[in-house]
Amino acid sequence: MAVAVGQPLLAQVEEKLAYDTKELVLNGGCQVPEMELVVAAAAAIGFDAPEINSFGNSFRDYEAESERKKIVEEFYRQNHVNQTVDFVKMMREEYVKMDKAEMSIWECCELLNTVVDESDPDLDEPQIEHLLQTAEAIRMDFPSHDWLHLTALIHDLGKVLVHHRFGGLPQWAVVGDTFPVGCAFDESIIHHRFFRENPDCNNPAYNTQCGIYSEGCGLENVLISWGHDDYMYLVAKENGTTLPPAALFIIRFHSFYALHNAGAYMHLLNEEDKENMKWLKIFNKYDLYSKSRVRVDVERVKPYYLSLINKYFPPKLRW
Repeated sequence: MAVAVGQPLLAQVEEKLAYDTKELVLNGGCQVPEMELVVAAAAAIGFDAPEINSFGNSFRDYEAESERKKIVEEFYRQNHVNQTVDFVKMMREEYVKMDKAEMSIWECCELLNTVVDESDPDLDEPQIEHLLQTAEAIRMDFPSHDWLHLTALIHDLGKVLVHHRFGGLPQWAVVGDTFPVGCAFDESIIHHRFFRENPDCNNPAYNTQCGIYSEGCGLENVLISWGHDDYMYLVAKENGTTLPPAALFIIRFHSFYALHNAGAYMHLLNEEDKENMKWLKIFNKYDLYSKSRVRVDVERVKPYYLSLINKYFPPKLRW
C-alpha cells in the first residue's frame, strides 16, 4: 500500500527533527534514500517524548531542586576543574593501549548493572536500563537501520571506566557533558562558572575561540574532555568495527551538548562532521527522552542485539 506524504507532514517532520529531507549519506558510501528517510522521520513523530523526568522535573534542568541537585553540581565542579589538555592527552595515551580487559560487547553491557551516572539529573537507574530503553525506542521508529539500534545499545558502554577492572576512574573522568579542551570554554557548557578554577584558563594559548585548533579543522582533530564517549569510540575503532562512520561520530560526541544542543563550536566542524551531525541530532532525542523507570525485558530482546553485535564486532574485544 502506497503512503502519500503530504506537505503538512513534511513540515511536521522538519519541525520535530530539525533537518532537511535530502539524502543522509553515511561516510562509508551507504546512502539512505530520500523517501525512506521521510517515512522514517514521520514515524519518529510517534515517539512521545515525556515532559518530565523520573524526579518530576524537566529533562536536563540542573537548577531544579531535587535529591540529586547537590550531587550533580559537585560532580561538575570536579569535572570542570580537572579536565585539562594535559589530562586528556594522558588518558588517551593510557587507554588506547586496550590492555584493561578482553570481553564481548554483551559482557560489558552486563557490567553496567553496577553503574549509576552521578552527572545525570534525570535518572538514577543502572545504566544497562538506559542502553536498552534508548535502543528499543530507536528500533521502533527506525526498524531498518540496525546500525543505529546497535549504536544506541553501546553508546554508553565506556562508563565501565568506573569499574576497578578498567582503572576505577572517578565519575568526573567518565560521565557528564563533554567539551573541547585547548580552546575557550563556551558559556553554554553546563555549570560554566566552575571552569574558573581550571589551570588551562591561565594559558593564553587555550583561551581564544579556536585555541590550538584552526577553523574547519574537523572534530577528529579536536581534543574532547576525557570520558566514556571518547573511550568507547577508541574501543570500537581499535577493534575494527564495521559500523559506519556516523555511528562512531554519535558514540564520540553524544554528550557534547554544547555542540548539538546549543550550537557552540560549529566553527571547528568540517563538511563530514556537518553531515554526521544530522544523525547525531536524530539520536539525541532518543538518548535523552527514552529515560524512564519502565523496564525492558532483557531476555526477550537479547537475541536480537546479540545478532547485531556479531554482525558489526568481533566476538571478543580488547578494552
